[in-house]
Amino acid sequence: MNLTLHIWRQRNANEKGRMVRYEARGVNPEMSFLEMLDVLNEELIGKGEEPVAFDHDCREGICGMCGFMINGVAHGPQRGTTICQLHMRHFKDGDELYLEPWRARAFPLVKDLVVDRGAFDRIIAAGGFISAPTGSAPDGNAILIPKQAADLSMDAAACIGCGACVAMCLNAAAALFTGAKITHLGTLPQGQPERYRRAHAMVAQVGREMFGSCTNIGECEAVCPKEIRLEVIARMNRDFLRAMVADRGSDIA
Repeated sequence: MNLTLHIWRQRNANEKGRMVRYEARGVNPEMSFLEMLDVLNEELIGKGEEPVAFDHDCREGICGMCGFMINGVAHGPQRGTTICQLHMRHFKDGDELYLEPWRARAFPLVKDLVVDRGAFDRIIAAGGFISAPTGSAPDGNAILIPKQAADLSMDAAACIGCGACVAMCLNAAAALFTGAKITHLGTLPQGQPERYRRAHAMVAQVGREMFGSCTNIGECEAVCPKEIRLEVIARMNRDFLRAMVADRGSDIA
Protein backbone atom coordinates (compact mmCIF):
# COMPACT_ATOMS: atom_id res chain seq x y z
CA MET A 1 0.00 0.00 0.00
CA ASN A 2 1.53 3.32 -1.12
CA LEU A 3 0.44 6.75 0.10
CA THR A 4 1.39 10.35 -0.55
CA LEU A 5 1.58 12.40 2.63
CA HIS A 6 1.50 16.20 2.76
CA ILE A 7 2.59 17.07 6.30
CA TRP A 8 2.71 20.49 7.94
CA ARG A 9 6.29 21.20 9.01
CA GLN A 10 7.05 24.13 11.29
CA ARG A 11 10.07 24.28 13.54
CA ASN A 12 8.40 26.52 16.13
CA ALA A 13 5.64 29.09 16.53
CA ASN A 14 7.89 31.95 15.43
CA GLU A 15 8.99 30.43 12.13
CA LYS A 16 6.93 30.11 8.98
CA GLY A 17 5.52 26.66 8.28
CA ARG A 18 4.81 24.82 5.05
CA MET A 19 3.46 21.58 3.66
CA VAL A 20 6.13 19.00 2.82
CA ARG A 21 5.43 16.01 0.57
CA TYR A 22 6.50 12.51 1.58
CA GLU A 23 6.02 9.14 -0.08
CA ALA A 24 5.01 6.30 2.25
CA ARG A 25 5.76 3.03 0.49
CA GLY A 26 4.82 -0.51 1.48
CA VAL A 27 2.42 0.56 4.24
CA ASN A 28 0.90 -2.41 6.08
CA PRO A 29 -2.92 -1.97 6.19
CA GLU A 30 -2.92 -3.33 9.76
CA MET A 31 -0.68 -0.54 11.03
CA SER A 32 -2.17 2.22 13.11
CA PHE A 33 -1.78 5.72 11.69
CA LEU A 34 0.87 6.56 14.28
CA GLU A 35 2.79 3.39 13.50
CA MET A 36 2.84 4.46 9.87
CA LEU A 37 4.31 7.81 10.97
CA ASP A 38 6.85 5.95 13.13
CA VAL A 39 8.07 4.10 10.03
CA LEU A 40 8.24 7.37 8.09
CA ASN A 41 10.26 8.98 10.89
CA GLU A 42 12.69 6.04 10.94
CA GLU A 43 13.28 6.59 7.24
CA LEU A 44 13.77 10.33 7.74
CA ILE A 45 16.23 9.78 10.59
CA GLY A 46 18.11 7.24 8.45
CA LYS A 47 18.50 9.92 5.78
CA GLY A 48 19.67 12.49 8.33
CA GLU A 49 16.45 14.51 8.15
CA GLU A 50 14.34 15.92 10.96
CA PRO A 51 11.53 13.50 12.01
CA VAL A 52 7.93 14.67 12.10
CA ALA A 53 6.90 15.78 15.60
CA PHE A 54 3.51 14.54 16.80
CA ASP A 55 1.95 13.97 20.23
CA HIS A 56 1.37 10.44 21.49
CA ASP A 57 1.42 8.46 24.72
CA CYS A 58 -0.83 5.48 25.52
CA ARG A 59 -1.80 4.72 21.90
CA GLU A 60 -4.99 3.12 23.19
CA GLY A 61 -7.41 6.02 22.76
CA ILE A 62 -7.34 6.83 26.48
CA CYS A 63 -4.83 9.60 27.19
CA GLY A 64 -5.99 12.17 24.62
CA MET A 65 -2.45 13.11 23.63
CA CYS A 66 -2.56 12.29 19.93
CA GLY A 67 -4.56 14.33 17.49
CA PHE A 68 -4.24 16.27 14.25
CA MET A 69 -6.22 16.91 11.10
CA ILE A 70 -6.33 14.37 8.27
CA ASN A 71 -7.75 15.86 5.10
CA GLY A 72 -9.49 18.55 7.10
CA VAL A 73 -11.13 16.18 9.62
CA ALA A 74 -9.99 15.95 13.25
CA HIS A 75 -8.71 12.41 13.97
CA GLY A 76 -9.46 11.37 10.39
CA PRO A 77 -12.44 9.76 8.65
CA GLN A 78 -13.39 7.06 11.17
CA ARG A 79 -16.05 8.15 13.69
CA GLY A 80 -15.51 7.56 17.39
CA THR A 81 -11.80 6.94 16.86
CA THR A 82 -8.59 8.67 17.91
CA ILE A 83 -5.59 8.92 15.58
CA CYS A 84 -3.82 6.10 17.43
CA GLN A 85 -6.85 3.82 16.96
CA LEU A 86 -7.19 4.67 13.27
CA HIS A 87 -5.76 1.90 11.07
CA MET A 88 -4.39 2.22 7.58
CA ARG A 89 -6.97 -0.26 6.23
CA HIS A 90 -9.42 2.64 6.24
CA PHE A 91 -7.45 4.24 3.40
CA LYS A 92 -6.86 3.13 -0.17
CA ASP A 93 -3.68 2.52 -2.11
CA GLY A 94 -2.63 5.75 -3.81
CA ASP A 95 -4.48 8.08 -1.43
CA GLU A 96 -3.12 11.58 -0.82
CA LEU A 97 -3.40 12.64 2.81
CA TYR A 98 -2.95 16.14 4.22
CA LEU A 99 -1.84 16.27 7.86
CA GLU A 100 -2.13 19.52 9.84
CA PRO A 101 -2.10 20.45 13.54
CA TRP A 102 -5.12 21.69 15.48
CA ARG A 103 -5.79 25.28 14.38
CA ALA A 104 -6.93 27.46 17.27
CA ARG A 105 -5.59 30.59 18.95
CA ALA A 106 -5.92 28.91 22.34
CA PHE A 107 -3.76 26.00 21.11
CA PRO A 108 -0.44 27.62 20.14
CA LEU A 109 1.73 25.52 17.89
CA VAL A 110 4.81 23.91 19.42
CA LYS A 111 6.28 22.07 16.43
CA ASP A 112 4.93 20.37 13.28
CA LEU A 113 1.74 18.56 14.40
CA VAL A 114 2.19 19.33 18.11
CA VAL A 115 0.18 22.07 19.85
CA ASP A 116 0.05 23.29 23.45
CA ARG A 117 -3.29 22.27 25.01
CA GLY A 118 -2.47 23.70 28.42
CA ALA A 119 -5.60 25.83 28.18
CA PHE A 120 -7.65 22.70 28.87
CA ASP A 121 -5.65 22.04 32.05
CA ARG A 122 -6.30 25.57 33.27
CA ILE A 123 -10.05 25.22 32.63
CA ILE A 124 -10.14 22.04 34.71
CA ALA A 125 -8.04 23.66 37.44
CA ALA A 126 -10.47 26.59 37.58
CA GLY A 127 -13.22 24.14 38.55
CA GLY A 128 -11.42 23.21 41.74
CA PHE A 129 -12.06 20.17 43.89
CA ILE A 130 -15.18 18.73 45.52
CA SER A 131 -15.57 19.32 49.27
CA ALA A 132 -17.93 16.39 49.92
CA PRO A 133 -16.10 13.90 52.20
CA THR A 134 -16.51 10.72 50.14
CA GLY A 135 -13.47 9.02 51.65
CA SER A 136 -11.04 6.95 49.62
CA ALA A 137 -12.34 4.39 47.15
CA PRO A 138 -15.78 3.91 48.74
CA ASP A 139 -17.82 0.85 47.91
CA GLY A 140 -19.90 1.23 44.77
CA ASN A 141 -23.12 1.01 46.77
CA ALA A 142 -22.05 3.37 49.57
CA ILE A 143 -23.32 6.50 47.81
CA LEU A 144 -26.70 5.95 46.21
CA ILE A 145 -26.86 7.56 42.77
CA PRO A 146 -29.83 7.29 40.38
CA LYS A 147 -28.92 5.28 37.29
CA GLN A 148 -29.80 8.13 34.93
CA ALA A 149 -27.45 10.49 36.77
CA ALA A 150 -24.70 7.87 36.90
CA ASP A 151 -25.03 7.19 33.17
CA LEU A 152 -24.90 10.90 32.31
CA SER A 153 -21.84 11.39 34.49
CA MET A 154 -20.02 8.38 33.06
CA ASP A 155 -20.76 9.44 29.49
CA ALA A 156 -19.40 12.93 30.18
CA ALA A 157 -16.38 11.55 32.05
CA ALA A 158 -15.37 9.69 28.88
CA CYS A 159 -13.96 12.98 27.51
CA ILE A 160 -10.19 12.62 27.10
CA GLY A 161 -9.46 16.28 26.36
CA CYS A 162 -7.85 15.64 22.98
CA GLY A 163 -8.97 18.98 21.54
CA ALA A 164 -10.67 17.63 18.40
CA CYS A 165 -13.85 19.54 19.27
CA VAL A 166 -11.97 22.84 19.29
CA ALA A 167 -10.05 22.04 16.11
CA MET A 168 -13.19 21.17 14.16
CA CYS A 169 -15.36 24.01 15.45
CA LEU A 170 -15.61 26.97 13.06
CA ASN A 171 -15.38 29.26 16.10
CA ALA A 172 -12.68 27.23 17.92
CA ALA A 173 -15.05 26.89 20.88
CA ALA A 174 -14.26 24.69 23.87
CA ALA A 175 -17.92 24.24 24.83
CA LEU A 176 -18.10 20.47 24.37
CA PHE A 177 -14.99 19.86 26.45
CA THR A 178 -16.01 22.29 29.20
CA GLY A 179 -19.59 21.04 29.18
CA ALA A 180 -18.38 17.46 29.60
CA LYS A 181 -16.18 18.37 32.57
CA ILE A 182 -18.98 20.36 34.23
CA THR A 183 -21.58 17.63 33.60
CA HIS A 184 -19.27 14.93 34.95
CA LEU A 185 -19.48 16.29 38.51
CA GLY A 186 -22.65 18.35 38.17
CA THR A 187 -24.85 15.27 37.87
CA LEU A 188 -23.44 13.48 40.94
CA PRO A 189 -24.44 14.05 44.59
CA GLN A 190 -20.87 14.80 45.69
CA GLY A 191 -20.58 17.46 43.01
CA GLN A 192 -23.54 19.52 44.21
CA PRO A 193 -21.92 21.81 46.87
CA GLU A 194 -19.69 23.55 44.27
CA ARG A 195 -21.87 22.85 41.22
CA TYR A 196 -22.73 26.43 40.27
CA ARG A 197 -19.48 27.98 41.46
CA ARG A 198 -17.65 25.42 39.35
CA ALA A 199 -19.68 26.21 36.23
CA HIS A 200 -19.15 29.94 36.71
CA ALA A 201 -15.39 29.56 37.24
CA MET A 202 -14.79 27.19 34.34
CA VAL A 203 -16.82 29.20 31.82
CA ALA A 204 -15.00 32.35 32.93
CA GLN A 205 -11.67 30.59 32.35
CA VAL A 206 -12.79 29.58 28.85
CA GLY A 207 -13.17 33.28 28.08
CA ARG A 208 -9.73 34.08 29.46
CA GLU A 209 -8.18 31.42 27.24
CA MET A 210 -9.65 33.15 24.16
CA PHE A 211 -11.72 30.24 22.88
CA GLY A 212 -14.57 31.16 20.54
CA SER A 213 -18.29 31.12 21.29
CA CYS A 214 -20.43 28.05 20.69
CA THR A 215 -23.08 28.37 17.99
CA ASN A 216 -24.32 24.75 18.20
CA ILE A 217 -23.13 23.76 14.73
CA GLY A 218 -22.42 20.23 15.96
CA GLU A 219 -19.06 19.63 14.30
CA CYS A 220 -17.58 19.00 17.75
CA GLU A 221 -19.92 16.09 18.46
CA ALA A 222 -19.31 14.67 14.97
CA VAL A 223 -15.54 14.30 15.50
CA CYS A 224 -15.41 13.55 19.23
CA PRO A 225 -13.62 10.19 19.58
CA LYS A 226 -15.68 9.43 22.69
CA GLU A 227 -18.92 10.61 21.06
CA ILE A 228 -19.74 13.16 23.76
CA ARG A 229 -23.19 14.56 23.03
CA LEU A 230 -24.15 18.21 22.56
CA GLU A 231 -26.49 18.01 25.55
CA VAL A 232 -23.52 18.61 27.87
CA ILE A 233 -23.27 22.11 26.40
CA ALA A 234 -26.91 22.78 27.29
CA ARG A 235 -26.26 21.56 30.84
CA MET A 236 -23.21 23.82 31.12
CA ASN A 237 -25.19 26.84 29.91
CA ARG A 238 -28.02 26.09 32.32
CA ASP A 239 -25.71 25.80 35.32
CA PHE A 240 -23.83 28.93 34.31
CA LEU A 241 -27.05 30.94 33.98
CA ARG A 242 -28.29 29.70 37.34
CA ALA A 243 -25.00 30.76 38.89
CA MET A 244 -25.33 34.21 37.37
CA VAL A 245 -28.98 34.67 38.36
CA ALA A 246 -28.37 33.50 41.89
CA ASP A 247 -25.15 35.56 42.00
CA ARG A 248 -23.29 32.43 43.00
CA GLY A 249 -19.60 32.41 42.32
CA SER A 250 -19.62 36.18 41.89
CA ASP A 251 -16.35 36.26 43.80
CA ILE A 252 -14.78 34.60 40.76
CA ALA A 253 -14.74 37.03 37.86
